[in-house]
Amino acid sequence: MDELVVFTGNAHRKLAEDISFHLGIQLGKALVDRFSEGEIKVKIDENVRGKDVFLIQSTSPPPNENLMELLIILDALKRASAKRITAVIPYYGYARQDRKDQPRVPITAKLVANLISCAGADRVLTVDLHAGQIQGFFDIPLDHLLAVNVFVDYFKRLNLSDLTIVAPDVGGIKMARAYAKRMSAGLAIVDKRRVTPEEVESVHILGEVREKNLVIIDDLIATGGTLIEAVDVLKENGAKNIYAAITHGILSGDALKKIDLCKDLKELIITDTIPSDDSKKHPRIKVLSVAPLLAEAIKRIHNEESVSSLFE
Repeated sequence: MDELVVFTGNAHRKLAEDISFHLGIQLGKALVDRFSEGEIKVKIDENVRGKDVFLIQSTSPPPNENLMELLIILDALKRASAKRITAVIPYYGYARQDRKDQPRVPITAKLVANLISCAGADRVLTVDLHAGQIQGFFDIPLDHLLAVNVFVDYFKRLNLSDLTIVAPDVGGIKMARAYAKRMSAGLAIVDKRRVTPEEVESVHILGEVREKNLVIIDDLIATGGTLIEAVDVLKENGAKNIYAAITHGILSGDALKKIDLCKDLKELIITDTIPSDDSKKHPRIKVLSVAPLLAEAIKRIHNEESVSSLFE
């Protein structure tokens, strides 16, 4: 571990500290501050020449601030002659803008990938991308971790019977199938019609959910509209207990209010890829840590070992 150094910006220092703890090392020393007018000021306060450097920085809210921090720290590390720089991005923002689904719109997920490469990253490590094809937007190696085992371990401890995994839309079938396989559970899909980019109208269900314990699987929850619509339709169709396992808990807008009013949702389980401050705390929200997963992946990348074997 002599040549391994871990740095972080201000996006999620707690997660970076937890990862460093699991690695058995101290966080690298760096100043990440602001000038008086708001510009980001960065200074690496230790020698990184020839070192294998990992920079932990989610592009979580506020996404533009955290993205600029990521880019500027990458540039500072590159100019400090680090041997290799891995951008560890637990939550990759702008991922929902991954294609031209309307005329005259950008593909921002590709733009951000280009920015990260140009800023100096030699490889990227991330968790549960919104769309798997985003891996192809990068011209540098990308390791795509899945939080599936973190959730599976939790639900195995709950020991639920008559369990069915539910995809909240057709796009989530592949992820739901992976969970169903690992948990020896059934599979169902909520077919929906989208009214606006953030508002949906659920239509009907494919699969058997009556008198079943259900786990709704998704990669992120923002305003909570998709989740609440799915819960309402599932309950109307005779579901027993309804849980949700969602990797990235953005919880923006009135998401917490919606969850509070939705008494049919027994528990929402998220991970700590995005900080959960006091404003996001709720008695029916459980936060699981991905720090051990990311620490193990960092260790394997540093030692030139297989990362994909983490999921076997």
